[in-house]
Amino acid sequence: MSRWTNDASNRQPRLRQDLNIGTLWNLPTASTGWAGDEATQLAIVKSHGFEAVQHWYPKGVLAAGLSATGMGRVLQAVEVAPIAAAHKKLGLDATTLHVGTGFESDLEIDVLVNAVLEASIQQSYPLYIETHRATITQDMRRTLDMVARFPDVRFNADLSHWYTGAEMTYGDFDAKLALLQPIFDRVGFMHGRIGTTGAIQTALDLGGPYVEHHKAMWTACFRGFLKTAGPGDYLSFNPELLPANIAHNGTTQWMNYAQTAKDGTETSDRFVDALALWQLAQGCFEAAQG
Repeated sequence: MSRWTNDASNRQPRLRQDLNIGTLWNLPTASTGWAGDEATQLAIVKSHGFEAVQHWYPKGVLAAGLSATGMGRVLQAVEVAPIAAAHKKLGLDATTLHVGTGFESDLEIDVLVNAVLEASIQQSYPLYIETHRATITQDMRRTLDMVARFPDVRFNADLSHWYTGAEMTYGDFDAKLALLQPIFDRVGFMHGRIGTTGAIQTALDLGGPYVEHHKAMWTACFRGFLKTAGPGDYLSFNPELLPANIAHNGTTQWMNYAQTAKDGTETSDRFVDALALWQLAQGCFEAAQG
């Protein structure tokens, strides 16, 4: 099994333009990515060069002629293998996982991570543990310790959760960047989102160093990937720009990701922002290759 997601080609290691389905949720009708139904939205996504969409229910993505990746949440070790088997059977390329709650002991973390690694090997299918709040990776130090115990672990980097949630600028940011390199070396999937010290998802045109900080983290991840990537390997870059709220089963669920004006309207077009994030990521990948 390849260390990374691999398309079985002889192409040089690359960054793949993908999208998380949450970016399309509840888009305002004025958005470039809005449509009255998901099938039309997926056609819009494809027309902008995206190759794959990460989705909870990916059959529509595959029917649209796009590749698909999966996602899941596991709280117990026994839940991992069935997800890997089911997603591989569906024809997905890889799956990202929210693992645990963050209250686990080191021993409990080890049981969960070992289950992820075993399922990935048994199914010959890439599983990436996501860096996310309220999971086993919410703390950077404990995640580094996990890497020391499980050097074969691979990550989906959703780094705004650390940048904002762990307030990475409180102290020496560059020193923290260097310390985190063992994690960055193991990133094969990425959720593209940029946050500030106070907001986990924000626009790109505010003052301050937050965009450059994220670019530095992304470039470090891409350098880590390129250290060991071979022909056919790719890193899936997925802008994941979530709405302020979504309607589900007749109720409104407040996600509080997208920033809104006083009247509740979103202050930026998340689909346009997703295209901008892809452009930033391409520049970082080029820098990592230099």
